[in-house]
Amino acid sequence: MKILVTGGCGFIGSHIVDAYLDMGHKVAVIDNLSTGDIKNLNARAKFFKEDICNKNIKKIFEQEKFDIINHHAAQINVRTSVDDPIFDANVNIMGSLNLLDLAMKYSIKKFIFASSGGAVYGEPDRFPITEDFSINPTSPYGLSKATIERYVLIFSKLKNFDYVIFRYSNVYGPRQISKSEAGVISIFIEQILNSRKCIVFGDGNQTRDYVYVNDVVNANIEALECKSAILNIGTGIETSVNDLINILSDITKKNVDHEHDAPRSGDVFRNIVDASRAATTIYWMPKTILKQGIKKTFDYFKKIS
Repeated sequence: MKILVTGGCGFIGSHIVDAYLDMGHKVAVIDNLSTGDIKNLNARAKFFKEDICNKNIKKIFEQEKFDIINHHAAQINVRTSVDDPIFDANVNIMGSLNLLDLAMKYSIKKFIFASSGGAVYGEPDRFPITEDFSINPTSPYGLSKATIERYVLIFSKLKNFDYVIFRYSNVYGPRQISKSEAGVISIFIEQILNSRKCIVFGDGNQTRDYVYVNDVVNANIEALECKSAILNIGTGIETSVNDLINILSDITKKNVDHEHDAPRSGDVFRNIVDASRAATTIYWMPKTILKQGIKKTFDYFKKIS
């Protein structure tokens, strides 16, 4: 198949590109390199340095005639979405709509969309979160992801294409940008390797469901052949920021120096997703234990530092 991966020079997208190429698919990448790194680009992929908001990417669709779009390009910073909601909407809503419009015009067979299992649900009153929970985002970022989910559902019915919407929990692993607020594990590792204090926002008791990037890639592999679905992708295991500090202390065999700062606006306090629907729909389950994944991530950043 011929697959377009947007954000294919980024953290998750570049790993997906690698996997699709290894499977024998023809892969093209659209990335404006605003946060992606050209070093992550697989040399076997066809690369277009373009912005998903640019109407000119129509020429790429005319030329390449894709079967599937895997859409991972995004503005992923919650704080940026609060400070500059227009920018967030331009990228995450208008850019995604541009892709969806082209998907319909050029008869794409399937649209795979990377949504957020934390941001779209907001602060539910019980856990773990299933896909049937109410959508109640607490940030413009979450709202933008939820909005595109709805567009995907509407257009898939109007134009009869398949879709897979992945609501990821917190993804971590090699190639994650340590400057991104979403990548607390890579941020901490970068701070440790540079002998700086790890900054913990709030009391450190806030929790997330951390899923390793290779496991996320496996879900994207299964998505190529599955029926239309909205799927949580996570481990179902709740881990606090303080737990991460303890795991990193164990890995580095020394107490990780850290200090607390004020909580950040727009962040949810607690998040754990139930991924049992993914297990029954695409036969997906996470395979990587958190400590093992953090060790692999630490070794990666240590090697490139």
